[in-house]
Amino acid sequence: MRVDQLLAQASARLARAGSPSARLDAELLLCQVLQVDRTWLYTWGDRDVATLERARFEALVAARAAGQPIAHLTGEREFWGLPLMTTADTLIPRPDTETLVEAALELAGGAPGRLLDLGTGTGAVALAFASERPDWHVTGVDIRPEAVALARRNAERLAIANATFFRSDWFAALNDEPGDARFALIVSNPPYIAADDAHLQRGDLRFEPHSALVAGEGGLADLRHLAGQARRHLLPGGWLLLEHGFDQAGPVREALAAAGLLAVQSRLDLAGHERVSLGQTPR
Repeated sequence: MRVDQLLAQASARLARAGSPSARLDAELLLCQVLQVDRTWLYTWGDRDVATLERARFEALVAARAAGQPIAHLTGEREFWGLPLMTTADTLIPRPDTETLVEAALELAGGAPGRLLDLGTGTGAVALAFASERPDWHVTGVDIRPEAVALARRNAERLAIANATFFRSDWFAALNDEPGDARFALIVSNPPYIAADDAHLQRGDLRFEPHSALVAGEGGLADLRHLAGQARRHLLPGGWLLLEHGFDQAGPVREALAAAGLLAVQSRLDLAGHERVSLGQTPR
């Protein structure tokens, strides 16, 4: 069967299965099998696909039709222009989280400094920032050793040398750091979904680790914990930036203010929702 025919057939199947991006899904999966880019698919649409490659493609399409995330099937997701390896052990990087990177870069200023990324997962936020600011030292931590290993592989693959990753339960492994080892910026995309949120049973969330998604207190427990603990790890005038749910900005701003942070504010994501809230330590 030809490339264009195979894509049309797969797109129709994925559309029937409810994929909101059926054609794109089919193209990405065929690119994965053939090891080509999407331009190739349109340039050589009349090429025949070998039997073995067709079988591999159809298996991936079946998995996608059953709901498996594209990022898990291809093992990769682009974030901030960086091709990141992904696994089922971590959250899939999402465009809304680029709001966190944008805000951190804006606050970084011109001088070198140190940034801490809590709950780094694939390393997406840490590596995006590090790629833009090679003069900064970036540290990413995660409680899951599988995530730490994946972030390290991504850093090595992308040849980003100014980012290091290690295992820590939030700040636990940092508690013995001397005062001069504090950070100018601390960022985090922590779990912030309530345990009874219906979205957990939909889409890609069904296949991602719940420990990276769900938090107590209606999704606010980890956000409040980080707001309360971050100040002792920040330099005077340092900033804490937290990603949160679209309807959680108010409670997060309250937590930041209660922790003694100043200039508390929120930033909008691509859809116009308040997605990142931040506050600054007194100078």
